Amino acid sequence: MASVSLSGIRKRFDDNLVIKDVDLEIADGEFVVFVGPSGCGKSTLLRIIAGLEDVGEGTLEIGGVVSNGIEPSRRGIAMVFQSYALYPHMSVFENMGFALRLAKVPKDEIRARVERAAGILQIDHLLERKPKALSGGQRQRVAIGRAIVRKPEVFLFDEPLSNLDAALRGQTRVELARLHRELGSTMIYVTHDQVEAMTLGQKIVVLNGGRIEQVGSPFELYERPANRFVAGFLGSPRMNFFDATLVVAQARGATIELAHGVRVQVAADAARARPGDKVVLGVRPEHLQIVRTGEGGGIGASVALVEYLGDVTLVYAHADGGGDMVALKCDADTAPPAPGSRVTLAFPATRAFLFDSSDRAFTPGWADSAAGQGLREPMT
Repeated sequence: MASVSLSGIRKRFDDNLVIKDVDLEIADGEFVVFVGPSGCGKSTLLRIIAGLEDVGEGTLEIGGVVSNGIEPSRRGIAMVFQSYALYPHMSVFENMGFALRLAKVPKDEIRARVERAAGILQIDHLLERKPKALSGGQRQRVAIGRAIVRKPEVFLFDEPLSNLDAALRGQTRVELARLHRELGSTMIYVTHDQVEAMTLGQKIVVLNGGRIEQVGSPFELYERPANRFVAGFLGSPRMNFFDATLVVAQARGATIELAHGVRVQVAADAARARPGDKVVLGVRPEHLQIVRTGEGGGIGASVALVEYLGDVTLVYAHADGGGDMVALKCDADTAPPAPGSRVTLAFPATRAFLFDSSDRAFTPGWADSAAGQGLREPMT
């Protein structure tokens, strides 16, 4: 096991700066997820750690050792790719032990390592099969097992579940979390799937345009996003945003004015702003509520689409004043409004977010009193 440290990392491809001043500390034994949209630099950053790309500018340390010029094979890392890349003519046992055989590891030790890894991954009954006789999930476990037998200090995963169907992705996520608990190894995982990020990562690194937007636990990023990008990226459906003007700006709360003069309260520390400033209100779909028309503080909207998903019903509507379509989640036992109907949307003041004109978040009012609002970090 080993820690990983990146300091002042800048990476160019020709004249294109793709990694911009990245500073990041990954603790020994930590499970860290790099997440962000396509082209944000997450895979490039992983390849820099692996040694498949040169560092460019800055310093990379693995286990306290500067690793800028160290060959990939000597960095103590093992990488699992999106493609399984198994040798079709070899058995599972031969695939998992191939790198050890090239390194001239004794046969008895190869067998012991392969059998131990197969036991951890619950594929010990598949060791004599060829890859063509395996399912996609089994092939991915073989690829992971091939990494485990090398006893790396750091595991690197580059979107390893992308080729699996939804059910297998869920099952394999559980297995990866269990694997981390059993091995206690440092793991760095790249994905564009926010569900994978939120369920697997002890620490999530949100990347955008080659920069780190925010680093924190899943709870911290969801409840206290640093900016509008992070707030909108995490959550499905995404957070709803409404343009507004600040009317009252105080340390323990703000009053804002939405379209058509509707005024609402937001529990946010807006002391650094001034009345008249343009702001953006953010409300997650699970916090929007349908109230009776005429109740104060509501946002008028026209229902466009209703989706029944079993456990919840998603309602999409066009809010008065224009802008993007908004989404809200309703209890599946509650009768949803019909498409084409008019509704009024409201929300608790303590469950809304406020962003300034540069998209930086104002501190939520519950940030310093999470326990009092029934919000706390999950048990570990």
